[in-house]
Amino acid sequence: VRFVESGGGLVQPGGSLRLSCAASGFLFRAYDMSWYRQAPGKERELVAVIDSTARRKNYADSVRGRFIISRDNTANAVYLQMNSLKTEDSGVYYCQVHQRGSDYWGQGTQVTVSA
Repeated sequence: VRFVESGGGLVQPGGSLRLSCAASGFLFRAYDMSWYRQAPGKERELVAVIDSTARRKNYADSVRGRFIISRDNTANAVYLQMNSLKTEDSGVYYCQVHQRGSDYWGQGTQVTVSA
């Protein structure tokens, strides 16, 4: 299982970023996919989940209405569109899959929201 995340960067409050996660090494279309984030000194937290068919999506209360998770099963990719960014959204963002009793993570992409 391998993930390559991209799209992070420095953005001002109120701005937008789109994260991408390219997956390989497993049957991508069969699994729910998640985005997590971790801020310095804090635990990793779940941001959004999308089911294998993209029909069901769930979000953390802190990002609902601002972030949109999506996926492209033909491209083996999952995305996170982040709008109206706040300073508290800063952190390292990871894509994740739970497969056969184990969690698999990407290397993460840094998002910094600062004026």
